[in-house]
Amino acid sequence: MENVSNLVSVVRAELPRARLARWASVFFSLSVLTYLVSIAVTQAFLAVAGLLFAAHLLRNRPRIAFPRIKLPLLLFCLFTVISVFWATNTAAGWFAVRKLVLFLIILLAVNLIANSRHLSWLWKGLFIEAAIVGLIAAEQFVRQYRMVSAEHPHHVYPYMITTRITGLMGHWMNFGGQQMLVFVILAAFLMFALKVRRVWWVVAAVVAFSIVLNLTRGVWLGCFVAFVYLLWRWKPKWVLALPVLAILIYLFAPRVVHERLWLALHPSRDPALSIRFEIWEAGLNMIKAHPWVGVGPDNIPQVYDLYLPRGQRLKAGFHEHMHDNVIQFAAERGLPCLAAWIWLMGALLWQMWKVRRRCRTGRWLIDGAIAGWLAFVVEGIFEFNFGTSPVLMVFLFVISTPFVVEQFEAVAGKDLPVD
Repeated sequence: MENVSNLVSVVRAELPRARLARWASVFFSLSVLTYLVSIAVTQAFLAVAGLLFAAHLLRNRPRIAFPRIKLPLLLFCLFTVISVFWATNTAAGWFAVRKLVLFLIILLAVNLIANSRHLSWLWKGLFIEAAIVGLIAAEQFVRQYRMVSAEHPHHVYPYMITTRITGLMGHWMNFGGQQMLVFVILAAFLMFALKVRRVWWVVAAVVAFSIVLNLTRGVWLGCFVAFVYLLWRWKPKWVLALPVLAILIYLFAPRVVHERLWLALHPSRDPALSIRFEIWEAGLNMIKAHPWVGVGPDNIPQVYDLYLPRGQRLKAGFHEHMHDNVIQFAAERGLPCLAAWIWLMGALLWQMWKVRRRCRTGRWLIDGAIAGWLAFVVEGIFEFNFGTSPVLMVFLFVISTPFVVEQFEAVAGKDLPVD
């Protein structure tokens, strides 16, 4: 009991002093630590944290900190709302508007993470959680591979692709996107932190292995680009060793991974790539027909057939979105909304870069966040990851991190603990 009491005392000492802010911080922390477990649970914790923080603002009137992205964020939200009124199905469009509340993560992170140790604990908790989920996913892969090999011995690849591992998420894209972002921050921790225990290398190996088994090429490419940036920041000459590392991973990877990469070089033989060409063509037709307001948020499935070229048959596959952030926002919300989104993403990168130049501490978190931004954007060329709540929530927490670090250095000038 004495040990538990001591632990409670330590945790309380790490949290904000104001009671409402303290409880808001607790629930926000619980929200962060359940990102990879359950979207319903994490959003419930986020809602409670938001309500408590609002009450804290009304009662105590503290100074609010927020990154300098207010104008592009406001315009993105405004154009999203405007596009709903021209949608075929306005009810479906309002769902995308409700999703904008997730940007609350940035506000809460910057104002409720009490100190550097609190931030470090949150990320280490996510590292461990990603490894646990990775082990669960690896077991899923083994079970699925055995079942497919037994029932369809001559068609293992196509069946494995349609039953990819999902961890604790409902879809492999959600699982892969989350693991990608956590792994990028973990890689930055291993490269730049002053003291790293060996256990974290084991954790990183488990998370990396789960990403390989996820068989999502956009996630692989995002990780690769992020890793190139981190190596460039850490030891630039090691970038030249990346081809050797890629070859080693390829040689020891399962056969289904080899086939996945081979098909990426032969898109005409890969249904997943060929359907994207059809989808992107339909998306461009939507943009030409509705350049200002699009067809409406979450309305693409209802009007998709109307924008196929004449005489072209609908290919079998997933047509719910454009599999690309840029085409998606332009097609469903219009070019002004796309311009606001590009401005928002550019402003985030620019502000993070400025924080990196100003701050002397917490570099692994800042460089990790920049690498996470790169991974997210690259994966977003082939997937609408900005519209997927489980991945978007992790991304928003990732890009909040540099601004949290800046707050600590401005107020206290304390180094971030890494043990």
